[in-house]
Amino acid sequence: MFITRILHNDRGGQIMLAVLAVVLVLVPVLNLLVPEGNFLHMPTYLVTLLGKYLTYALLAIAVDLVWGYLGILSLGHGAFFALGGYAMGMYLMRQIGDRGVYGNPNLPDFMVFLNWKEMPWFWQGFDMFWFAMLMVLLVPGVLAFVFGWLAFRSRVTGVYLSIITQALTYALLLAFFRNEMGFGGNNGLTDFKDILGFSLQSDNTRMTLFVLSGLALAGGYLLCRFIINSKLGRIVVAIRDAESRTRFVGYRVEHYKVWVFTVSAMLAGVAGALYVPQVGIINPGEFSPLNSIEIVIWVAIGGRATLYGAVIGAILVNYAKTVFTGLMPESWIFMLGALFVLVTLYLPQGLAGLVQNLKDSRWFHKRVQA
Repeated sequence: MFITRILHNDRGGQIMLAVLAVVLVLVPVLNLLVPEGNFLHMPTYLVTLLGKYLTYALLAIAVDLVWGYLGILSLGHGAFFALGGYAMGMYLMRQIGDRGVYGNPNLPDFMVFLNWKEMPWFWQGFDMFWFAMLMVLLVPGVLAFVFGWLAFRSRVTGVYLSIITQALTYALLLAFFRNEMGFGGNNGLTDFKDILGFSLQSDNTRMTLFVLSGLALAGGYLLCRFIINSKLGRIVVAIRDAESRTRFVGYRVEHYKVWVFTVSAMLAGVAGALYVPQVGIINPGEFSPLNSIEIVIWVAIGGRATLYGAVIGAILVNYAKTVFTGLMPESWIFMLGALFVLVTLYLPQGLAGLVQNLKDSRWFHKRVQA
């Protein structure tokens, strides 16, 4: 009943979640139960690739929440994604123990290589899974809260806010590249062995991560839809459409902005935490401003202020990236830019908007004929 109420009048979301449910049932069957020689068998590498797409879709939903419904064009969500990934990576590094290259039971390999004698204070506690998961939420959330509190109270909006979020991402990129920061420098964190005692190379573990990514995507979608359908959501949309008028009515606009921005950052952190054990590495390249711009392109192509459109955009664009970076690696970035320009000019509401326009046009013609 609760889910039905959340998804009321959200046909696109209902279809998306139904398709996701089918995929979460079908993929494990094709991978684990269908024999390898059978043409229906799905290889494990493809399961991992699909899991990565699902984490990107969750990240796109986080961006759509603040851009599509709050009107904040954030070019810094790649940073929140990367911070969640680093929190998970630190836990996975602590699980290696003496199985590293240097065999040190207390320090990760990169610390031994740099002649560090003891574990930095900020690595303490990451040997415990619950603590690492708490940091996955808290680190991006606290950063977003502090940043948002300072920016929104100062009434920084529009392109200026977008530039500041991009500057934040770039500053973190430069910081994490430094070896003395204690996060592996430009090589980042890698060579993970297991999670909660289960080997990351196991088919069952990879399938579990895939299913968890799908469940996180569904949970993130329902959370965002719940926020949008609530009184808070209506105020947030009012802020997007007429911020000055909303403030004049008596609402503390900055409080709503900070709250939604923080929730969005925490969702991005969860996406990053699920991404890292599936790809096997996290490095400063994830902080690249280009990555944050790419996320915005996913949402624009799928359709802003729909949530399910962000999911469609993230999966389609990343599938295209997988295909075309193999065929024409140097040309992909130009193709992506051209696609963004074409969508902006001819499909301002994205693919989700195109589908809705076609449905409205069909309904209109039926009414005229009647």
